[in-house]
Amino acid sequence: MGRILALDYGRKRIGVAVTDPLQLIASRLTTIATHEIWDFLSEYLQKEDVETLVIGYPVQLNNEPSESIRYINPFLKKFRKLYPDMPVKQIDERFTSKIAFQSMIDAGLRKKSRQDKAMVDAVSATIILQSYLEENKYKK
Repeated sequence: MGRILALDYGRKRIGVAVTDPLQLIASRLTTIATHEIWDFLSEYLQKEDVETLVIGYPVQLNNEPSESIRYINPFLKKFRKLYPDMPVKQIDERFTSKIAFQSMIDAGLRKKSRQDKAMVDAVSATIILQSYLEENKYKK
């Protein structure tokens, strides 16, 4: 069984989270600059057995895709071309940044740490991944 890799895709930064090999626990991995994503993926996918990519897909309250889709769709198109055998799952990412911020408060992180947008992006990716795991818990 391979890991599941999750991305919280943004114009400037991408939060990255990953499961353990048994796909039980979602963990924050890193945050990278958006322009470095292809180098990161190439290196990471060569050294780790990744079974599925999960990406946060921005949807508005009325269930219509948000404006951010125009950045994510070209990424998805290129990813599917480069890695045609890897399944890609899109997860509604509404409120993940707010949930991540609240989680950081609940964990007792200081204000300075909570203002670190890279940290918020990585925690958001973890929340996206955890949502995917919970959604698919009984499907196996």
